[in-house]
Amino acid sequence: LLAKYPEIKALMGPDPHLKWIVSGMVFMQLLACYLVKDLSWKWIFFWAYGFGGCINHSLTLAIHDISHNVAFGNKQAKWNRWFAVFANLPIGIPYSASFKKYHIDHHRYLGGDSLDVDIPTDFEGWFFCTPLRKLLWLFLQPLFYSLRPLYVNPKAITRMEIFNALVQFSVDLIIYYLWGLKPVIYLIAGTILCLGLHPISGHFIAEHYMFLKGYETYSYYGPLNWLTFNVGYHMEHHDFPSIPGCRLPMVKKIAAEYYDNLPHHQSWIRVLWDFVFDDSIGPYSRVKRLCKLAKES
Repeated sequence: LLAKYPEIKALMGPDPHLKWIVSGMVFMQLLACYLVKDLSWKWIFFWAYGFGGCINHSLTLAIHDISHNVAFGNKQAKWNRWFAVFANLPIGIPYSASFKKYHIDHHRYLGGDSLDVDIPTDFEGWFFCTPLRKLLWLFLQPLFYSLRPLYVNPKAITRMEIFNALVQFSVDLIIYYLWGLKPVIYLIAGTILCLGLHPISGHFIAEHYMFLKGYETYSYYGPLNWLTFNVGYHMEHHDFPSIPGCRLPMVKKIAAEYYDNLPHHQSWIRVLWDFVFDDSIGPYSRVKRLCKLAKES
């Protein structure tokens, strides 16, 4: 691709707008914490699912982009790590540092047995095999995504993870001290609900589940990309992980002959529907391969 279209290389590098967009989202959620502090519990969960959780899910995808150093560039890697901790604040649970640690392996060893922790375990594939159980699995997705790495490929806790946790829990305590328990529940409930059974969460299934034999990575070019930093352009992202999400549509436009004829999803809601009700699709519908460990530079 680069040999034929060298202009794609110019798309690599930091996104100058990302830090401002993410900062606006973080402060929007802090404002929401103040606004929900006196609401009844039913409205706390309503706004958590319908509004705050959407922002939090979007922030997890901003953290995904930031993990590729696109906020400040590769030469400012530490700034990216610290900014990811800041982007993590409305999520309510420390996430950014651990995500970075494992996401590198997802790109380096896509589908790698015991290396790519995105792949469901044998138990998940065996047990969550009926429509009702697959629906439950979708609802519990945040739990599996957070606990699976500890079982499949446990790694030593890093200083950045400790820093991430200390900052996150400190801010949670400050919010609790200022406005009570409801804003904290609003943040955490929104994260759990919108990373589970929610239209935006269709991207988890859409990206690498084999809906067509022989194809393990799929893109989605629909409107929900506006809320998710273009994570739907997933084939393009795996081809060029150092290109920020805002420029991935340009990759598709430049190299259209490589992407236009590949299968892609039209709707993340349809992806979730098919996952639940199509007997041929389930947690087992992932490519798993043996990968040799790359030498660390």
